[in-house]
Amino acid sequence: MSEITVRGLGEDEWEQYRSVRLAALEESPEAFVATLEEERGFDEQLWRRRMSRSRRLLAEVDGEAVGVASLGPAGDESGTVSQLFGLWVRPSSRGSGVASRLVQAGADAAREQGQTHLVYWVGTENGRAVAFASGFGFRPTDQRRPMRVVSDEDGHEEIAMVLPLGADRGMPVL
Repeated sequence: MSEITVRGLGEDEWEQYRSVRLAALEESPEAFVATLEEERGFDEQLWRRRMSRSRRLLAEVDGEAVGVASLGPAGDESGTVSQLFGLWVRPSSRGSGVASRLVQAGADAAREQGQTHLVYWVGTENGRAVAFASGFGFRPTDQRRPMRVVSDEDGHEEIAMVLPLGADRGMPVL
């Protein structure tokens, strides 16, 4: 397989983000709160605003977009915790390391921004997602929230899993 590259997208690359985001919504509608119809109707101004609110990471193989993830503030009291969200990999690239590269790029970007922890919410019933996050070093917390989109695979509840990014291996206050 060719090398997987991950890069952050700038605001002017909103069309590229839009394209992969719409592909994700079409392929995995149950994984996102938003709908394909809704986001397909967003105008350029809204897409640009989305690009400035969070860092958008794009995974590519041979110049083709194969995955995406977003990095934004977690809303913690200290302001030192980032959240990884919107992780999606094209079905043909699943199991090839794309998701790991996106998570690593998110962790690296958060660390460069001075963040101490990275939060990733996963469905409590989604054993594959929990195992993936655990294998990457994320640890479960006692923080839970209702799923915004309930599915058989994920269940009715999400758990916050946290990855320490520095020497402090403790859990942040979320």
